[in-house]
Amino acid sequence: VQLQASGGGSVQAGGSLRLSCAASGSIFSINDMGWYRQAPGKQRVLVAAITSGGSTTYAESVKGRFTISRENAKNTVYLQMNNLRPEDTAVYYCYADIRLLGIRGSQLYWGLGTLVTVSS
Repeated sequence: VQLQASGGGSVQAGGSLRLSCAASGSIFSINDMGWYRQAPGKQRVLVAAITSGGSTTYAESVKGRFTISRENAKNTVYLQMNNLRPEDTAVYYCYADIRLLGIRGSQLYWGLGTLVTVSS
């Protein structure tokens, strides 16, 4: 299984970016999907998560600015980031709780990070 993230880049404060993360491989089903971020010198923290049914969770710092969504048919999760702030600068990592074909149970898979830089 691979998670391929894209969409990072550099933007000025107030701007927008959209991250995408597509899972591929021998996938039977995907439960939760989401995004963490890690700023320089800080721990990795949850940004947003979405269940297979579409229920969402957000970090307080991004509520009202970020929107997480998913396309189950494409095994893809998105993060629309609006009104970006310099403190949003971080490496963003996607994850997915995946059940593989022919395998009981599920486990977390992670994508390689994508860098988001917001300048003031």
